[in-house]
Amino acid sequence: MAKIIYLMGKSSTGKDTIYKRLLKESALGLQTIVPYTTRPIREGERNGVEYNFTDEEGFKRLFSQGKIIEERAYHTFHGLWRYFTVDDGQIRITDNDYIMIGTLESYQRMREYFGKDRVLPILIELDDGIRLQRALNREKKQRNPKYEEMCRRFLADSEDFAEEKLKAAGIERSFYNDNLAKCLREIVVYIRDNRNSCGKDR
Repeated sequence: MAKIIYLMGKSSTGKDTIYKRLLKESALGLQTIVPYTTRPIREGERNGVEYNFTDEEGFKRLFSQGKIIEERAYHTFHGLWRYFTVDDGQIRITDNDYIMIGTLESYQRMREYFGKDRVLPILIELDDGIRLQRALNREKKQRNPKYEEMCRRFLADSEDFAEEKLKAAGIERSFYNDNLAKCLREIVVYIRDNRNSCGKDR
């Protein structure tokens, strides 16, 4: 059964790196789903690769067309930023296995839309101190660092990934990313064990 491999976790746990490495695993044959956002493009990002970048009017247009699968809105220090997944023809769930990154909330919406057995959660975890240092190092590299927004995201993570919310979503397995190679090996095995399963969460 084809699946959507859904990476999630607190900020700066290494999700982007793991995502890119898993895409290079030719034996897995994973396809991408490019989400949409209304936030400004960051240094080094490319439109249509990390995200499809649009604005509030673009979001409203897609919403009125009934194409929004799931969406999250964040009131940041720099205004309203939306992140959302669109039924725009990218996803052919009967033909391919896909991989994407999102939040716990967006994972639940995707599962509701495509079915419980179609979406496989991969929760990435890491020590908070290491995450904070990674986030700070990354933000320093930006042309216009947004430290307030970095701190907001870091603090929001505790609520967004609270133990009770993970339990309610049925997520019991996680992968600790203090050793990238080891973490990747564990995730690849997990995907292989679950990609052809029916009616199993983990």
